[in-house]
Amino acid sequence: MIWSILTFLLVLSILVIVHELGHFMVAKWNGIWVEEFGFGLPPRVFGKKIGETIYSINALPFGGFVRLHGEMNDDGLLKKNRAFLNKSLWVKTAVITAGVIMNFLLAVVAFGIIYSHFGIPKEKGYVQIVNIVPDSAAANTEVVVGQKIYSIDGKEVTKRDEVTAISNKGGKHILLVGATDAGEKDKKKITIDTRFNEKDGKWYMGLVLTSTEMYFPPVWKTPFYGAYYGIQESLVWVKNVWGGLTGIAKDAGQGVISKDLSGPVGIFAIIDQIVRTGDIWALINLIGIISVNLAILNIIPFPALDGGRLLFIIIEAIFGKKVAPKFEAVIHSIGMAILLLAILAITIKDIRGLISAGSISGFLDNMIK
Repeated sequence: MIWSILTFLLVLSILVIVHELGHFMVAKWNGIWVEEFGFGLPPRVFGKKIGETIYSINALPFGGFVRLHGEMNDDGLLKKNRAFLNKSLWVKTAVITAGVIMNFLLAVVAFGIIYSHFGIPKEKGYVQIVNIVPDSAAANTEVVVGQKIYSIDGKEVTKRDEVTAISNKGGKHILLVGATDAGEKDKKKITIDTRFNEKDGKWYMGLVLTSTEMYFPPVWKTPFYGAYYGIQESLVWVKNVWGGLTGIAKDAGQGVISKDLSGPVGIFAIIDQIVRTGDIWALINLIGIISVNLAILNIIPFPALDGGRLLFIIIEAIFGKKVAPKFEAVIHSIGMAILLLAILAITIKDIRGLISAGSISGFLDNMIK
């Protein structure tokens, strides 16, 4: 449990520091005075001033912040030419979006490391059966693991998605199968029925298929391949996270906390299971997934989030006039209060789920269902 707690804090630290480092660096590059770089949310537990910036550790370990001179209001400015409010719209936009960009880049790096280690998926040019689901429709037929699928319902196939696109329509299907190097005489037709899965509303034959193999490029090419596929994987997760948020927003509109929504307790539970298995690659992959989540969440135009601050900059650009700093500060303060209450509500929900499940593994099983 101690290792799980330490790993949880390490992961949280990496995610927060990378995000805030984006704000910090872009602000510094543009001459803005960074008054404080904080890990966690106030009240402050520890702080040390190095140069002109205070580096602090705060009591609530749910995020972090970079406090910029003249960020929220123009009262008592000591260095007007270095105040955030007095910078151009482009500079302010760059500073605000830098954290989101850094989280996305962290995800790209994490996924890139995974692909560099496990290999790059490459199309084999044929579809192969790698497993047969027990008690499925396919389990009662003559199909064998390792066989190649040449065609389904008379249509030649070379990719896994081509097979699933047809089989997901339901009904019975005729597969032409054989060894990967089988001649015409060694191929045979097998009829396989499908079964409906009520959980996702799809039809399945019960075959686990693949049409890819892992490719390991030359060492000097590996970083480029890793970066490319890291970007692709990050974009896939952007789509997944956005789809999940849509469902969560729908539930919230009905006054319900979505069962798919989890917070620090849920993240700790996942990290605890990873630590128990000792799978460093799973941990790196999790960092990538969470980093994408943070990037998407932060760009939402809600007060106190980066997206909320960006919204006020957009309003200023459209109307050519700044929103009153004091009014904006009040709106962000209200937004922060709402966010903290939301985190509290989600944490209470997760703790109740953990107590009800009786164990961390049981809690995770309930999350997946």
